Amino acid sequence: MVRILAVLHVLSVVIMIFALCLLFPLAWSFILADGAQTAYDEAILLTTVAGVLLWSMTRHSRRELQPRDGFLLVALVWTVLPAFATLPLLFYLPHLSFTDAYFETVSGLTTTGATVLSGLDALPPSINIWRAFLIWIGGMGVIVLAVAILPLLGVGGSQIYKAETPGPMKDTKLTPRIAETAKGLWLVYFMITVACLIAYHLAGMNWLDAMMHAFGTMGLGGFSSHDASYAYWNSPAIEAVAIYFMLLAGMNFGTHFLAWRHGSFRPYTRDPEAGLYLLVVTCSVFGIAYYLLVNQTYPDFWTALRFAAFNVVSIATTTGYSNTDFNLWPIFAPVWMLFLCSFATCSGSTGGGIKMIRARLMAGQALREMTRIIHPRAVVPVKLGRMPVENNIIFAVLAFILIYNGAVIGMTMLLAASGLDIITAFSAVVACINNTGPGLNLVGPATTYAVLNDFQTWVCTAAMLLGRLELFTMLVVFTPGFWRR
Repeated sequence: MVRILAVLHVLSVVIMIFALCLLFPLAWSFILADGAQTAYDEAILLTTVAGVLLWSMTRHSRRELQPRDGFLLVALVWTVLPAFATLPLLFYLPHLSFTDAYFETVSGLTTTGATVLSGLDALPPSINIWRAFLIWIGGMGVIVLAVAILPLLGVGGSQIYKAETPGPMKDTKLTPRIAETAKGLWLVYFMITVACLIAYHLAGMNWLDAMMHAFGTMGLGGFSSHDASYAYWNSPAIEAVAIYFMLLAGMNFGTHFLAWRHGSFRPYTRDPEAGLYLLVVTCSVFGIAYYLLVNQTYPDFWTALRFAAFNVVSIATTTGYSNTDFNLWPIFAPVWMLFLCSFATCSGSTGGGIKMIRARLMAGQALREMTRIIHPRAVVPVKLGRMPVENNIIFAVLAFILIYNGAVIGMTMLLAASGLDIITAFSAVVACINNTGPGLNLVGPATTYAVLNDFQTWVCTAAMLLGRLELFTMLVVFTPGFWRR
């Protein structure tokens, strides 16, 4: 109980910090006079009161967090904060159920971009700003941001950072102190976001749309302020900006940080994922463009290349924007795109999926086992770059892949049993657990997840949370051993 109270004390601080985030859309609501101010006033009041009450009840339980406490805190933050994030939506859109509102905010904070809302063009701008802002603050992780703040409150952040950071090699630090690492990552994240915003505006977006879509692009979440998404502009220039920054956001931000810190591009050449990531995405773009041309989906190669490039990069990086209904393409193309979103992005990026580094390790392990069949006594280490990878990391990745596949199959069966056709069920689970957004059939890019019933919506919500926290962080909390002394 003492341990739980200590975690709840830190959670109370995070909730109060999150209340401050609501000031951002409130300010825009006042500036634009869009009529949603009261919704934010009430949401800020309730969130602040909840945080203060929880803090007052646990203020005597403050202590340094242990490693397992970090996992519990991460799980609580990612399930509790979306509930408070629903308040502006529930107050302004009274017809919206809590289930749908919670799905929407989980989708935002996990950078999934799946939505149950339609009529986005008619919503108050501040509502769309709040949705986009959720993606941005979720992109690098609310917890990673808190790591830079919690040490000032006497609560160490290294356990939290280790639980939240994506990828199999979590102990690598970019700077000696974990708080400095978090601050450095956020600085780079902020600077690239500003560059993306300016580029969008120069390409033809107004400042508000540029800001919202810069948030979504850098967070790799597909919330748009328009129902038509990028088809609203029908602009190759805007799409080119999106492609460039989506590719950047799909790379390890630690690599961006090191490149910025040393003023050199050398960290990109040394990154064991970056080259393969760009190679796989580029080959997929040209391959699908050729496939669409051969199947006469588009009249010429350059048109096919334009639509293939934008949508392949968007789905492969788990962003979820679209400039056409790729659900109508020959089935191989969208299925290949969903396959890409399962592994293409790099660890340490804002993307979802199992990450390129795990896929590369599994490929290396498969080659090692085939070599052992031919040469049983051979010692064949799996390497990343020139460094051999320890077997415990390989075993952890194998366990992760097993649980990942089991989760996809299990949740697909649940959705199929609830009445969804298998294509919709499978694509919805893959799109949610990989934090991608649009799937196929009933949940394609031209539709929303509002077609799902409450049970199906909660299954997809669980998939988004599992995917964002990379399965282990969430599931370990439900094991009996976690609660034993």
